[in-house]
Amino acid sequence: MDMETDLKIYQLSHELRGHEDDARGICVCGNAGIATSSRDKTVRYWVPDPTDKRKFELSKILRGHSSFVGPLAWIPPNEVFSEGAIVSGGMDTMVFVWNLSNGEKVHSLSGHQLQVTGVVLDDEDIVSSSVDCTLRRWRKGKVVDSWEAHKSAIQAIIKLPSGELVTGSTDTTLKLWKGKTCLHTFAGHSDTVRGLAKMHGVGILSASHDGSIRLWALTGQVLMEMVGHASIVYSVDSHVSGLIVSGSEDCSAKIWKDGVCVQSLEHPGCVWDVKFLENGDIVTACSDGVVRIWTSHQERIADPVDLDSYVSQLSQYKLSRKRVGGLKLEDLPGLDALQIPGTSDGQTKIIREGDNGVAYAWNLREQKWDKIGEVVDGPDDGMKQPVLDGIEYDYVFDVDIGDGEPIRKLPYNLSDNPYSTADKWLLKENLPLAYRQQIVEFILQNSGQGGVALDSSFRDPFTGSNAYIPGGSSSMSEVSAKPTFKHIPKKGMLVFDVAQFEGILKKLTEFNHSLLSDSDKKNLSLSELEISRLSAVVKILKDTSHYHTSKFADADIALLLKLLKSWPLAMIFPVIDILRMLVLHPDGATVLLKHIEDENDTLIEMIKRVATNPPLPPNLLTSTRVVTNLFKNSHYHYWLQKHRSEILDAFSSCYSSPNKNLQLSYATMILNYAVLLIEKKDHEGQSQVLSAALEIVEEENIEVDSKFRALVAIGSLMLDGLVKRIALDFDVENVAKTAKASKEAKIAEVGADIELLTKQI
Repeated sequence: MDMETDLKIYQLSHELRGHEDDARGICVCGNAGIATSSRDKTVRYWVPDPTDKRKFELSKILRGHSSFVGPLAWIPPNEVFSEGAIVSGGMDTMVFVWNLSNGEKVHSLSGHQLQVTGVVLDDEDIVSSSVDCTLRRWRKGKVVDSWEAHKSAIQAIIKLPSGELVTGSTDTTLKLWKGKTCLHTFAGHSDTVRGLAKMHGVGILSASHDGSIRLWALTGQVLMEMVGHASIVYSVDSHVSGLIVSGSEDCSAKIWKDGVCVQSLEHPGCVWDVKFLENGDIVTACSDGVVRIWTSHQERIADPVDLDSYVSQLSQYKLSRKRVGGLKLEDLPGLDALQIPGTSDGQTKIIREGDNGVAYAWNLREQKWDKIGEVVDGPDDGMKQPVLDGIEYDYVFDVDIGDGEPIRKLPYNLSDNPYSTADKWLLKENLPLAYRQQIVEFILQNSGQGGVALDSSFRDPFTGSNAYIPGGSSSMSEVSAKPTFKHIPKKGMLVFDVAQFEGILKKLTEFNHSLLSDSDKKNLSLSELEISRLSAVVKILKDTSHYHTSKFADADIALLLKLLKSWPLAMIFPVIDILRMLVLHPDGATVLLKHIEDENDTLIEMIKRVATNPPLPPNLLTSTRVVTNLFKNSHYHYWLQKHRSEILDAFSSCYSSPNKNLQLSYATMILNYAVLLIEKKDHEGQSQVLSAALEIVEEENIEVDSKFRALVAIGSLMLDGLVKRIALDFDVENVAKTAKASKEAKIAEVGADIELLTKQI
């Protein structure tokens, strides 16, 4: 598709209905059809409807798995399979091969110990991945090789056009494989890597539980990070047009162009999988059991009746999730409940009116219900229930599985069946059902239902586990609950990545004219060729869609560094601003690093220069932002750690500046330093950063966002760092108390996080 087509709005084209439970996986079988998998234990094969080019019709149902089915792969037609074949992997640890000409199962591949999470074709072989941490290679129905690829569960596998395999794991990394040899480990995500895809001619896409999508070069360099989902991202795919699509727990599929979300497709449930068709249409698999096709082509958009029907589905779904005063909106009585008189003066009743809950009070004197107003908060005197993904629950537990696994969020309502909750949660988190009993006991114990016992005489017909009986006794589980924090610890680095390039060039030209007109400084001015070179540098930086291929010459970087040294102090801030954006460019950052690794470290010289008399605000602002952006590139982490003391000392007065932008820039740099030094376990560095962060929050005229970032730095250092005791010595309890009393919600929330930490120490 051309650029114009790329940016057209996607709309619903067709719904593939038939699955009786969550639709989990999608496999595009060329132009022949689409295979889908489900928690209903089936694989369904859909073929184009010859009478309507928008639609697909069900061709075959493939039954054989004894539990839910996930990953799928397509074997194109060949001598053995005249109509092709489908490979499926399931929760039952099995890999099956199905002949599409008759729907029969031709191979049952047994060997994995836990759930199969991925299947790919490697020439004539099948390679499968599993929660058991292994990859297995199958040939003609037999296993020919297997190896442990990660120390934690493998969640996804793809094959690159160049022949290598890529795996994603619960250990938060991706690995690149040539045979059984790991060529490279990609580190950067802060939680499970759940989905992988190829980006045509560029590299690898990864989707993570940390809510982000990343684009990686095969060298391990992060080319792009896409953040926009409000929850776990399960899947990702790309199209030759450059579009990217992702599916998430937040009930949306998002479409991305050049790192920017250009459209969000709402769904009535979690979006488990997403795939592009060759024609640019998008296929999504949703937890409501429906597979949907979306198109940007006018002729393939669904009929108005079907579009209206889908809007109604969405509305009903949102209504079912909406809570008013801790109650489900759909459970509230309608207006007819006001026909029943109250029993006492002032008695209140919440009534459903449209999509809102409205409170009424009984007027005993006039014998009528008086309208009070729309209910925003619950009837529990402002006591907030925990919220996960926008939904209130009675409890949201932190579950520590152990063995290096990340902490998981487990929501639970007292009205729920703990077995059903445990099953759904384990399936969602791709964890073995062997944990089921522990999770049930954990829920009962930590929700105050200690008087609940398990009946060993009952066996669940699906999993063989015991039932629960209210009134019995229960023992503590091996699974432990941990406090839930709203804003800490901070993961990942913040950057300043927006620039007014035209303004920067205009200011550079203006300063150059000033130098030309000053006979004493004329020798410092730029030549026409040098101005042209700077314009070329800016042009590369503006073209973010080609950051993965564009390059800088050594001469480009040398020119910028020369200006930092030679131009008058009051004129260098636009040069520093170019440097700020340059360090976010993969090649620009690499070329610059070569220069500052020499004995003549121009970067640290620049920092010292702008911080000495006179310390001009434009120079301080742009240079603190340069340092802040350096954290995004791991190759600079050693340099940042090495010069930490010099950098923090140079900028130490920035927090008290009346310039709010400078305050925010400095606070962001401090927060990034906290994240880095926690990772590096640098005790001395953490102490210095803690002290700087405390100075920020105690400044009376500090800007709200600056204070918030400094508080997050303090909380993160206390939670994951090595300076908890030092923080207490600095009277952090009083800092937390003051923050908690703030009228700014996020300041109060992070204050509560820190206060909770002080009580644990």
